Amino acid sequence: MEEFEVSEAAKKTKTIYISTIFSIALVLLMLGMLGLILVHAKNLSNYVKENIVLNIIVDEGAKETEILAFQKQLNGNAAVKQTQYINKEVAQHNLTKDLGEDFVNFLGYNPLLSTIDVYLKADYANNQRIDALKKSLEKDPMVKEVIYQSSLIDMVNKNISTISLIVLGFAIVLLVIAVALINNTIRLAIFSQRFLIKSMQLVGATKNFIRKPFILVAALHGLIASFIAIIILLGILYYAQKEIPEIIILRNYTDFGIVLVAMVAIGIFITAISTLFAVSRYLRLKIYDLYR
Repeated sequence: MEEFEVSEAAKKTKTIYISTIFSIALVLLMLGMLGLILVHAKNLSNYVKENIVLNIIVDEGAKETEILAFQKQLNGNAAVKQTQYINKEVAQHNLTKDLGEDFVNFLGYNPLLSTIDVYLKADYANNQRIDALKKSLEKDPMVKEVIYQSSLIDMVNKNISTISLIVLGFAIVLLVIAVALINNTIRLAIFSQRFLIKSMQLVGATKNFIRKPFILVAALHGLIASFIAIIILLGILYYAQKEIPEIIILRNYTDFGIVLVAMVAIGIFITAISTLFAVSRYLRLKIYDLYR
């Protein structure tokens, strides 16, 4: 009879632990998905900014060797991500392709000038920095004109700022909810162990001695739960990239790695801290309060 009761208690404890792990895993999965959304939003923001083009119209009298030297100088600028040199012939070919007819035959000459398309780094894609860069470029006698769409850049930056604030606010709210859910899950799991905690205390075990195994087990559960959440998250990400191949341009393994490590850290930290508070609470309670 005693062996049966022990067996039933062990099964009950195992069931509680399994349900706790999967509950925590689902919460961590929610946090991981939010993390990926934030990472993709940041990468999308950078992608949009870094595809804003600054057109440098080169003076017609400039030699190609001078233009290439100027392009090399531009590539060394801290604000520039990359440049593309388009000479008159290439510009003519592109415009003819867009128009569907050869305008040179109609005009009798090629009116287009050579240009250098400049793509800036995301941190420099704002009107203040572009204006400063434009003024410095226009001082070069080789540069005839620098063209960019200031209204477009303003609109992009304003929209990105607004969306970033909304997503960040949503992330903070969701993080608070996730912490509360994990904390409640841990408290319910510890509640089933309250009599064991008090029994250990009554036979003379110190508080630290009692807390230690519970915290270690909780940290292990957090680790297991985070691995489960990561596996599911990677499966979702793989499916999303399979269905939307274009999303691959936003891939950044460093940022993804940070999200995955954060999931593990949050899983271990919150479960350990929640367990510490829950066990300490039952250690402070009187015996008759355990039945309330």
